[in-house]
Amino acid sequence: MAPLLSGAAWALTDLKPAKGPLLPYSYCSPPPPRDPEALPALRLGPRDVISLRRRRRVGSGRVAGSSWLSIAGGEREAAMVVFGLTVVRHGETKYNKEKILQGQGVDEPLSETGFRQASAAGTYLSNIRFTHVFSSDLLRAKQTTDSILRKNQFSKEISVNYDARLRERKYGVAEGKSLSNLKAMAKAVGEQCPSYTPPGGETLDEVKARCKDFFEYLCYFISHETCLEKQFSPSTERNDTELAGGSSTASLTNCYSRLEFHSDCIQANEVLDANILVVSHGAYMRNWIGYFISNLECTLPATVTKTDLSSVSPNTGISQFIIKLEMRKDMKPQIHCICLNREDHLASLSHENM
Repeated sequence: MAPLLSGAAWALTDLKPAKGPLLPYSYCSPPPPRDPEALPALRLGPRDVISLRRRRRVGSGRVAGSSWLSIAGGEREAAMVVFGLTVVRHGETKYNKEKILQGQGVDEPLSETGFRQASAAGTYLSNIRFTHVFSSDLLRAKQTTDSILRKNQFSKEISVNYDARLRERKYGVAEGKSLSNLKAMAKAVGEQCPSYTPPGGETLDEVKARCKDFFEYLCYFISHETCLEKQFSPSTERNDTELAGGSSTASLTNCYSRLEFHSDCIQANEVLDANILVVSHGAYMRNWIGYFISNLECTLPATVTKTDLSSVSPNTGISQFIIKLEMRKDMKPQIHCICLNREDHLASLSHENM
């Protein structure tokens, strides 16, 4: 496995920390009942009792307010939730090939090449048992998600969560026009892309706020689900000795999934509480990765360059991460990037076009 570099080592001008306070990273508390004062303690084990104080939820899955996690018998180590995250950009559309901005207002379907790319990505990811799938609700992302899942050995019938927070950056009046037009608009006011915001478009800070909002919700959702699973299904608690002895992916419950990244990405399988697939868009993904690095100190493979970080993923480019959440107050998630904007699966398509 390639050595990892601290995300703090990358000082990129377009990777600014997202504005607003970080959510306190105590994820295990469930949504409050109708009577918040009647909220029961959630028991994880004989001695580990998580006491919960009031949490306020707003919007579509968005978490606000504060939450606390206290563990009876403080000498014991806090619970840990680990999940895999695979993020894929949608396949090519006709407008991608013609370098025309789509943003949110132009909802183009995949081109013939885009469907082939999505199918190739699905084949590449076919051995991963995804436990949850999220996609942008724009057509090009939906079609890519469907193509990937059709190739999957384990997750063909899984339900897809379509989330508007995963949409592409909004480009306002520049949507439906060429990228060169956007660059000319930026130059006319003395600015440069991608920091320039056309009239009616989203700023980079606004896009990053969407990334932050979705990721915090994802961490909360997975942690809450895992806590409940461990509470009510104690028989599925991890047995590291047994798993180390060679348990197959097929023998694991839906709650625990073996990390099936390819061998040149990671040397050893790691047992996960969940394995998440997210399908989104190029500019959005670049901002999301920027948030991981500048706000959450994501570690990176040594081969990743500044140019890689500032570039938009190719169509169906694949990035994979391991996320570790320690259930203690104010603990940030630990994020390890396994690969960034990978496109090995497209090699055969390139040969076909030669």
